[in-house]
Amino acid sequence: MKRRSFIHKSSFFGMALTTMPHSIWPTQEEYTVEELMGKAEIKLHGEGINLRKEAHDAFLEMKKAAYSDGIDLKIVSSFRDFYRQESIWERKYNQYTESDNMDPLDAIDKIIEYSTIPGTSRHHWGTDIDIIDGYRKTTGDVLVPEKFEEEGPFVAFKKWMDENSRKYGFYLVYTNEPKRKGFKYEPWHYSYAPISIPMLAAYRSKNILQLIQKEEFSGKEHFTAGFIRSYIRNNILDINPELL
Repeated sequence: MKRRSFIHKSSFFGMALTTMPHSIWPTQEEYTVEELMGKAEIKLHGEGINLRKEAHDAFLEMKKAAYSDGIDLKIVSSFRDFYRQESIWERKYNQYTESDNMDPLDAIDKIIEYSTIPGTSRHHWGTDIDIIDGYRKTTGDVLVPEKFEEEGPFVAFKKWMDENSRKYGFYLVYTNEPKRKGFKYEPWHYSYAPISIPMLAAYRSKNILQLIQKEEFSGKEHFTAGFIRSYIRNNILDINPELL
């Protein structure tokens, strides 16, 4: 079933999510809702790095090791707060619906190929990074899968990360596993597992449907309970199983 049809037909399907007991998921009380949704001020470390202290230190160790192998781990994006994610969502939604004359449901479908609903991004946690090899010169958008494959400029980077990133606690989030759903393959997006795993557990213990429904941003009026449940299952949870 296409998501367009799913959004229209699932207004009541999935409403059980609003009453689903939190006890079915592990709880991590040390993380507040505001922190998990990118609305809290958290201490970030490193100029141009902007990660939690433990993740920052691990990244520097990994960066040092990569240097010795001729690779410059360059962060393209790390921490993004709720409001930055909201601006990304608004920009894309307005572009697709106004400039490109797309139907709102088609626009939402296109946005969530790569971009998250505000308040649901892993980049809110200070644990996740989008990275490339800074030594390799290229034009245009650097975050496209083709540049990490075959004769692309970041093939050596990808091979190095495949062989070494786990030693430093960083794991690819959105893999190219054929059966995986949700966000498309992102060979540049890594997560610092020692922190992001318990943060995801804490996030799963919250009523995500209710949290999203409280927010106001363009296109949200087209969300149904069933759509959000599908989004949680496919976009938030259908990730590298090593990060669950």
